[in-house]
Amino acid sequence: MSGGFVRVAAIWAAILPFAAGCVTSPPASSSNPSASNGEPAVKRSDRDVIQHVLESSVQVVLERKGERFRTGSGVVIVATPDGTGSECLVLSSGHTFAGVKAGDENEAYVLLDRHQGAATKVRAQLVARGESAPADLALLRARAPRCLPAPLGRTPALGDRIWIVGFPWGRQIRLISGMVSEVNLDDQGNLRAGSSLVVDASVAYGMSGGGVFDAATGRLVGLIEGYGTARVPFGQKPTLQYIDVPVPGETYVTSLATIEGFLQDTGQVNLGAIRR
Repeated sequence: MSGGFVRVAAIWAAILPFAAGCVTSPPASSSNPSASNGEPAVKRSDRDVIQHVLESSVQVVLERKGERFRTGSGVVIVATPDGTGSECLVLSSGHTFAGVKAGDENEAYVLLDRHQGAATKVRAQLVARGESAPADLALLRARAPRCLPAPLGRTPALGDRIWIVGFPWGRQIRLISGMVSEVNLDDQGNLRAGSSLVVDASVAYGMSGGGVFDAATGRLVGLIEGYGTARVPFGQKPTLQYIDVPVPGETYVTSLATIEGFLQDTGQVNLGAIRR
């Protein structure tokens, strides 16, 4: 084993406990969930909320010739049941599909019910993808035996408690609690486009496209766009040899306004229905 490899392993051993997301204690239930986000004051237990957000969260998998080459996360936002199952519309990140073109040998899948262990894997079709920087989003359509959608919530405020769900490194589902730690406003006090929110929950590769949910209601309030990174040099030439690792607690979230604008542009979703 080379000395460079040993040093890299040591760096990762020191950093990973701080960079990796983890499950933390559920936030205390609020006696008035509508206080900060305008939602109806319907008290739900933490267990009910968690069950709902887990059921609406899916893993996104891209395969080429039967081999997985990229993974991401997503959220079911529309479910249209019929006699044989449901048509599911899934929101995910646009950059997960970077370089993927229709007609090539790539295939997209969504995996449902990962929180229960064995997942239901179904083919998915890319319906729309954000091409501009503010809307780093993708919309997928899939047929499944069943799927549970997450209704849209209201724009969160500083200090609001949230849950996020994703699949770090394409492996097991991960539930992480946190709060809104930064809200980027323009001079008129309106949210800026794109990743205008920051939450203090730590994420990793594979969690892009995962849902950010209001902790009191379970409603979708954003989508994980990415995370801040720190460059850690190693080896004999640190300017050339380095590792980019996630910065704990610096997770960027695509706002509801951006999501709604993207969905409206696709013409595939009735926004009024998913705000029910």
